[in-house]
Amino acid sequence: MSQLDKSTQDALDAATFRRLLSHLDNNKDVQNIDLMILADFCRNCLGKWYKTAADDHGVEMTDDQARERVYGMPYSEWKANHQQPATQAQLDAFNAKKK
Repeated sequence: MSQLDKSTQDALDAATFRRLLSHLDNNKDVQNIDLMILADFCRNCLGKWYKTAADDHGVEMTDDQARERVYGMPYSEWKANHQQPATQAQLDAFNAKKK
């Protein structure tokens, strides 16, 4: 692969991130705890990373605004409509991963 100029790399990175958000939005049945168990990150992590990037670039943004960018709606709305209670199996797998 040839070297990409910074502008092209940034455009590809941004398009990839938008595609990831779209994929997560189209798969709301995938719970955050499952993402944490399998990939060690979740939608909330993406929101925190987004907020950190905003801070690093001097962009004023709240945690809630960053999280809303990732969820595509206020977190409280997403949680009420899409988040299921964690099963004991999910909790066990999550806790085992932390050891």
